[in-house]
Amino acid sequence: MSTRAQIAIEIGPGEWAQIYVHYDGYPSHMLPALERWEPEDILAAIEIRQVTADEIEAFESPRAPPILPRPTRQFCHLYGWQDGAWAELDPETHAPEGTPA
Repeated sequence: MSTRAQIAIEIGPGEWAQIYVHYDGYPSHMLPALERWEPEDILAAIEIRQVTADEIEAFESPRAPPILPRPTRQFCHLYGWQDGAWAELDPETHAPEGTPA
């Protein structure tokens, strides 16, 4: 079974690209897998089957990511670039999960 996720990348003021990830979206896999990748690498993939430390496997015919006014979790997990590193985001605060409000 797939653990679907999204990666939210701020592309402008009030504009977030929501990149879909189909497989292995759980934090214990995604956070280490994302460590070597920059936001530009994720944006270039457009729509992702799976991210590993060695490869970003993109769909052959990707769909353009939705552009939203804020990060929005539609699947199990939401990740974003915060202070130079990847983090699982709380969609309400846009801060890393578990960060006090």
